Amino acid sequence: MNEIAARDNGGLSTSNNNGSSKIRVALVYGGRSGEHEISVRSADSIQAALDPARYEVLPFFIDKSGKWSPNVLSPEPGANPGIDVVFPALHGTFGEDGTIQGLFEMADLPYVGAGVLASAVSMDKAVTKKLCAQAGLPVVEHCILHRGEFDVEAFAPAFAFPVFVKPANLGSSVGITKAKEPAELREALKLAMQYDSKVVVERGIAGREFECGVLGGDVPSASTPCEIIPSQEFYTYEDKYLLDKAKIELPAKLSPDQTEEMQRLALGCFEAVGCEGMGRVDFLMENSSGKLYINEINTIPGFTSISMYPKMFAYSGITYPALLDTLIAIALKRAKSRQQTQYSK
Repeated sequence: MNEIAARDNGGLSTSNNNGSSKIRVALVYGGRSGEHEISVRSADSIQAALDPARYEVLPFFIDKSGKWSPNVLSPEPGANPGIDVVFPALHGTFGEDGTIQGLFEMADLPYVGAGVLASAVSMDKAVTKKLCAQAGLPVVEHCILHRGEFDVEAFAPAFAFPVFVKPANLGSSVGITKAKEPAELREALKLAMQYDSKVVVERGIAGREFECGVLGGDVPSASTPCEIIPSQEFYTYEDKYLLDKAKIELPAKLSPDQTEEMQRLALGCFEAVGCEGMGRVDFLMENSSGKLYINEINTIPGFTSISMYPKMFAYSGITYPALLDTLIAIALKRAKSRQQTQYSK
């Protein structure tokens, strides 16, 4: 059992400052989403990789009911004097959707990762697709449905089966189903709408799955891409975190031109949604056409021991500790820039 999960209150071990100039990092993790356990594992890995000579880690654990332990961040500016920067290791709802970022903004706290708007639109698969399409980036044909506004039993997509049915605002493949015929589609819609009032139905792509990391800053950079080879029909939650059977090709077996195009599209998606700090863009490559499609962007990618975001940058020459150093430095620089903004007369 990992260090964090073994503790009743989810607490992380904390270094003593002792008057030193260590950067005090509030590590916020856990949360109310279906990705709670993944968040805990990410926080465990982040804490292990942060240099204790440079950082003092302050734990802020949120349990599945939303209770904070041992402390709660105050939304009042200046009310959190013991914190230099926040590192949110929260995945999914209430962590990656702009809500917690709003708290950090109100509290005037520097924080790692995307801001409120970029977090919200990136979490919403439907809005992400719209912004990417408007930017001229390739997305799969799809339609958007809202709970209670259509007949589940009578609905038929405008494109051929198979189709993928996804909650618009959820991560880690939770609630996603591949439907091959109308009866499966009806059940898939019912499942997805348990998790969200808005659902994306998209044409199924027979092809390969890829991921490419983006690291923000003055000039964002894209990592070497990797290919995900699922053990199931697609990269499910179980395949990602439980079965340990999916295979990873790093670097992905792509031509130099294909690699360059994927990196270009990853940077384009990062820009289209207004992302900052970090992001992982997921791709589909259709077998029949060889065409690349942007599937989604994750503004707080996994940082577990098996997560591909840090592994892709490690392969690209940036070690896990150096990656965390860079993300924290970006957050502090952004906060300094925002201090020049006037909010009232």
